[in-house]
Amino acid sequence: MQSHEKERAILVGAPPSDMSQELVDEHLDELTRLAQTAGADVRGVLIQRRKKPNAATYIGRGKIDELAAMMSEQEATIAIFDEELTPAQGAKLETALDARTVDRTELILDIFALRARSAEAKLQVELAQLQYMRSRLKRMWTHLSREGGGIGTRGPGEQQIETDRRLIDRRISGLRRQLEGIALSRSTQRKSRKQQFTVALVGYTNAGKSSILRELSGSDVFVEDRLFATLDSATRICDIDGPGPILLTDTVGFIRKLPHHLVASFRATLEEVAEADLLLHVIDASSPSWEEHEVAVNEVLEAAGAAGHPTIFVMNKIDRLTHAEEQAIRSRSDALLGPYVCTSVVEEGGLDPLRKALQGAMRARLETVKVSIPAADGATLAEAYREGEVLERDYDQEHVVITARVPGAVVGRWRDTVGLIVERSDAA
Repeated sequence: MQSHEKERAILVGAPPSDMSQELVDEHLDELTRLAQTAGADVRGVLIQRRKKPNAATYIGRGKIDELAAMMSEQEATIAIFDEELTPAQGAKLETALDARTVDRTELILDIFALRARSAEAKLQVELAQLQYMRSRLKRMWTHLSREGGGIGTRGPGEQQIETDRRLIDRRISGLRRQLEGIALSRSTQRKSRKQQFTVALVGYTNAGKSSILRELSGSDVFVEDRLFATLDSATRICDIDGPGPILLTDTVGFIRKLPHHLVASFRATLEEVAEADLLLHVIDASSPSWEEHEVAVNEVLEAAGAAGHPTIFVMNKIDRLTHAEEQAIRSRSDALLGPYVCTSVVEEGGLDPLRKALQGAMRARLETVKVSIPAADGATLAEAYREGEVLERDYDQEHVVITARVPGAVVGRWRDTVGLIVERSDAA
């Protein structure tokens, strides 16, 4: 969908007849934002309520005529549909409208291609696009029959489709090999930081994950009030005034009806989520559809193998709510979610509840031990302060005796170190 001239689009939805008008509006508003993110000028919206979309053309014949008239009146260059179209539906609609049609999947893939910055993200998006395109090559060759009249033109077209399909298959294989190499490199990196407490930010797109990462880390992380502002995972060291620092990773935002090709392509990135010690599921509390967003994110987490992972829910943007709305949100969260905190990145102290929750989560995984350290062993003492939380510190002539909360891996290493005396402690 990328071009020098701005696309003029009509959006089309066929919501179930029993869907509430509020939810219909929410879905179409989101499609509008997606289209605008991709660079389109939205000229109108067409809706047809049905028990289920038309199997042949997604919308009925009458609505197709209405759509064609609307596109002509608005000088629209493209029709964007809110569901994934089958190859047959897409071909029939393009013939009937004599204009390009794009479905929700293709639109999201286009946005990801537009937003991809790192080499890894570009490879992942290209793989998803090729997998999507492979079954739709025939649509791309309909111009042959239009120009040649059908008989006598089918052979070259069909031969070219098979040639293109083989080329795509080879490219897909090459992309998968490159991404497998990246996945191996990521796995090596994760092993090197296994001793550290790792936390992954997950959530619906534009829920505020990057803003939270920026505020907690104090680093310059790109933030923009736009869908899929960032695709590349970013990891920062964060000091939360607790028992040691954490490694906090921001991940790509999720969305309802996220293309399954895209989920599969971002497998290496999503492994960061599955192997984190803790997930922070960030929810935009100001969105009227936050409950639906929470469900959509959980579906992607399940596909990524991270379902049931230790999670703290973060009800973000609480500053945008009235007192009554905040109380209602807290009541619903008590009923629906596990452990949760309410946060704001714009209010002073707005992230303090999250810091306290992270401190508690860290302490829960630490062992409390009493360690006698030779006075000359400054490295072990420094490690205690760096990797954990020193609760007490005493001296005698030859030793420093500390009581500290530290990770189990550190305790195991100390037990194997000659000269250190390690005992369990009941200190709080």
